[in-house]
Amino acid sequence: MDAALNPEARFAPAACARLVVKIGSSLLVDGAGQVRRDWLASVVADVAAARAAGQEIVIVSSGAIALGARRLGLEKGGRASLEDAQAAAAVGQVALSALWESLLGAAGLTCAQVLLTLGDLEDRRRYLNVAATLGRLLSLGAVPVLNEHDTVATSEIRFGDNDRLAARAAQAAGASGVLLLSDVDGLYTANPANDPQASRVPLVKALTPEIMAMASGASASGMGSGGMASKLLAAQIAGTAGIPLAISDGRALHPLKQFMGGGHGTVFLAPRGTRAKKAWLAGRMTVAGTLTIDAGAETALRRGASLLAAGVRGVEGRFKRGDVVALHGPDGNIGRGLAGYDADDARRIMGLRGEAQTAVLGHAPRAAMVHADHLVLT
Repeated sequence: MDAALNPEARFAPAACARLVVKIGSSLLVDGAGQVRRDWLASVVADVAAARAAGQEIVIVSSGAIALGARRLGLEKGGRASLEDAQAAAAVGQVALSALWESLLGAAGLTCAQVLLTLGDLEDRRRYLNVAATLGRLLSLGAVPVLNEHDTVATSEIRFGDNDRLAARAAQAAGASGVLLLSDVDGLYTANPANDPQASRVPLVKALTPEIMAMASGASASGMGSGGMASKLLAAQIAGTAGIPLAISDGRALHPLKQFMGGGHGTVFLAPRGTRAKKAWLAGRMTVAGTLTIDAGAETALRRGASLLAAGVRGVEGRFKRGDVVALHGPDGNIGRGLAGYDADDARRIMGLRGEAQTAVLGHAPRAAMVHADHLVLT
């Protein structure tokens, strides 16, 4: 298959050595809360075929809350409150893991469960541990099945949707592509439910403001927590690491096989990827503080320079050296980086040059407030 003529070919085994496949709740569980077992078995058959063709697969599987809610008799699919969602996840994750283990095992594949919270991929050391674990599992021939650890995640420390989790996991796994299987067949110029003239966008070369404006935050089924907005954010996260992402209609049997064969969807091309550490920075969803800089400092950063204290005009937050901070220029957010100073020292020396910094700190200052090797710009 020619990737220039068939964008989906980028995700086929010949072009994509390691693929992350995300499965939404509405695909795995029907409206009555029952598992679509025949459909899921067809997915596993597709995974087995991909593995036989030399492609490694990481699965990001939603469905735990939906499954648990039915077993516990909870209203609104278990999403009436955070406590309900946590309880539903605790029950449903057991059933979900058993389901994957049974079907993958029947196909001769080893299932490995990995539950993640936002902090596991936001903290650099824990992120590297996740990366090492996924790499080792794949090298041993296992199929990692990932999900957010909803039982312990709170509103402040959770992804909130598995689209962005899939994109971050793809970075950690060193994947070559991300496929989001959904109950919609891609990005449309407008909401097709409201606009009969809306048309599907088969290929997105850049996530422009116009493209981002096409997204709706609503989940089509009402069962999951994602929506088109979360999928575009996932494409943005994957793109920072040079990983293309696709959205495809997964409702029919054998959705991977159908997509690889040129099935309908939207493919988001990725710009040239940044170095691994910078990709991790760009993909982070949380920051510990903000450094506001002047126009001269922003110009210097865009030329590849480090951020010096002299160019900092404001410091917000209570961060420590090494924490991730947002960088704001005169016109708003321009990127993020690793702080070279604790927040208190950063406030003391902002706007000052070398000798003046020494006088305030009582010792020679560090080379930069944020070093060029530890920052990424948007």
